[in-house]
Amino acid sequence: MNIRHRRIYLCSQSPRRRELLKQIGVNYEMLLLRNDPRRNVSVDETPAENEIPVDYVQRICRAKAVAGWDAMLYRNLPPFPVLAADTTVTIDDKIIGKPRDNADAADILRSLSGRQHQVLTAVAVCFEERTEMRLSTTNVTFARLDDERIRRYLLSNEAHDKAGAYGIQGYAGAFVERIEGSYTGVMGLPLSETVELLRMFGYPAP
Repeated sequence: MNIRHRRIYLCSQSPRRRELLKQIGVNYEMLLLRNDPRRNVSVDETPAENEIPVDYVQRICRAKAVAGWDAMLYRNLPPFPVLAADTTVTIDDKIIGKPRDNADAADILRSLSGRQHQVLTAVAVCFEERTEMRLSTTNVTFARLDDERIRRYLLSNEAHDKAGAYGIQGYAGAFVERIEGSYTGVMGLPLSETVELLRMFGYPAP
């Protein structure tokens, strides 16, 4: 492998993604879009009409990676590959985003109770004119959740700012009866696909 880069930019605010990159020894710097004064650097995450989940998550992921590269250029930062990811939960071909409030989170968890759903995580790397992307699809089956169990979970405040209103790495790990696919993909950054992409761009990932 031709090693060209010793560092990357992470275009994400997710602490789980930071933890996962640290876990495999990736040297990164944060690159937050919302701090950029140019409005056109932000990414609108609203699903398009009749957009299916697999198309949605890949579109948003690619847009984040490209926006991150544009933000890096605008700030005149040293050029390194930009890594972005996006995760969505889907059940019955419906996109389930982040909950608006506790009531919405409770409704989401009731819809997942006792059923299998899919977690789609797209990861992309952008450098210069090139953007590459991979998609991780994982089937997750939840135990049956009664209202009291959901209520106790919501007291943890863990459901906020998470697709599907849960984080598998926290208390909600107890809800999971079965997982088929990538555990780190459900966390928000599938490590196998991430390493594949980084190595493609000359970063010495493990």
